[in-house]
Amino acid sequence: MSGATGLIGGKLLPALERVGWAPERLTRHEPVGSDIQWDPAKGTIDAARLDGAEAVIHLAGENIGAKRWSAQRKARIRDSRLKGTTLLATTLAGLARKPRVLLSVSAIGIYGDRGDERLDESSPAGEDFLAEVGELWEASADPARKAGIRVVHPRLGIVLSADGGALERMLLPANLFLGGQLGSGRQWWSWVHMDDVVGAMLHLMDAPQVSGPVNVVAPTPVRNAEFMQRLRDVLHRPAPLPTPAFALRLLLGEMADALLLSSQRVSSARLVASGYRFRYPELGAALDDVVG
Repeated sequence: MSGATGLIGGKLLPALERVGWAPERLTRHEPVGSDIQWDPAKGTIDAARLDGAEAVIHLAGENIGAKRWSAQRKARIRDSRLKGTTLLATTLAGLARKPRVLLSVSAIGIYGDRGDERLDESSPAGEDFLAEVGELWEASADPARKAGIRVVHPRLGIVLSADGGALERMLLPANLFLGGQLGSGRQWWSWVHMDDVVGAMLHLMDAPQVSGPVNVVAPTPVRNAEFMQRLRDVLHRPAPLPTPAFALRLLLGEMADALLLSSQRVSSARLVASGYRFRYPELGAALDDVVG
């Protein structure tokens, strides 16, 4: 597993151990125990240690929301995804004993800003920076796909976790009575509880009929205004004034449109049809579990 120390990896790795897997971490640092060393920037990886692995989970990538985007920052976001995925997919394709599945995460940012349009895995990609990165990111796994490995791209929505990520950045302003709708509030937010991210990943590892992109979002996307209202309800905070779009753009630049103001009404029908059942299909219960 790459990205094992990240927000999702930190939850997924122990979950794999609980159900009987023996996960080993891909690390760019000095290996500890059963760790496997790699360095996507240098194009190096201990390929022999991957030979015979049953499954590979690729989560690594630069955090898109950690800092305001600059040209250098965007290049790091793009390169961290393309170089790592290309190195891993090419290496797996050349193994004598290939894994049966590669889960290489992606994101619903691939759809771009789509208003009220209902989006599924057959919908075309958008035209902004994250959409471009998403397309290239998924295409980088082609060497593994062509080698006969089942490749799945879980396209993650806004992950709700008590341990960090997007929700953590919303809690401070909400607790300071600043948690109003963002911009018009009419943009669709497709969210998913961390438990369902982990559950879906475990499910997709053992779903041989599924390959390609799979939206990992709850079946009930909501508009931003409703999301912020539900969050205030859980925190018992009154309704403040909205945050204007221009203020977000002044503060965050291009990142504001891509992460906060864009609208993605994404369907999870394919995941549900494959047999997955959500633990948290409704936003109120999800927020109550995470921050209530």
